[in-house]
Amino acid sequence: MLPLPVARPETYSIFKRVKNTVEIVEAQESDLASVLDIVSQAFGEEDVASLVRDLVNDETAEPVVSLLARKEDLDVGHILFTRARLEPENHFNVSILAPLAVVPDFQRQGVGGQLIDAGLDILRVNDVALVFVLGNPDYYNRQGFITAGILGLDAPYPIPEQNSDAWMVRELSSRKLGNYHGTVRCAASMDRAEYWRE
Repeated sequence: MLPLPVARPETYSIFKRVKNTVEIVEAQESDLASVLDIVSQAFGEEDVASLVRDLVNDETAEPVVSLLARKEDLDVGHILFTRARLEPENHFNVSILAPLAVVPDFQRQGVGGQLIDAGLDILRVNDVALVFVLGNPDYYNRQGFITAGILGLDAPYPIPEQNSDAWMVRELSSRKLGNYHGTVRCAASMDRAEYWRE
């Protein structure tokens, strides 16, 4: 895994609650088994874990930001951001968040939001302009994402109309979203139509 070259995320991304502290750290190659276990527990599907395994070994996904949420010695959540590009505009950095996984016993405790914040902090200081996600609109709206398709920012594959609000974007640069347009192109491992259904 090749995280972006920045200060370690735990220096500015600590989640603290009464009786509950979760630390956000960079996932290392030695953490892959734990990452895949988290993803399998969260999604209950081997397909998502296989996608993660493929993405962390995919040169077209680099640079990768792969972060773990850790409580004491237990890994309880993981987030992955991979490189993308926006065509025909290809003069700024774009990333895709996929997937975000939190083990069931730690869901609804803010762990996912802290993983998102830590990842966005890293991407922001590395000049990533836009971050895309295909996910639950209610959840990702609360994380600052907005519907992308109505802004002229299309997913790699068409999203069914009834789920079109699940394709979302968050701007990290100072440009106005209306200045961007085009189709997002993802890493080769993610470039399959079945990954683009919500």
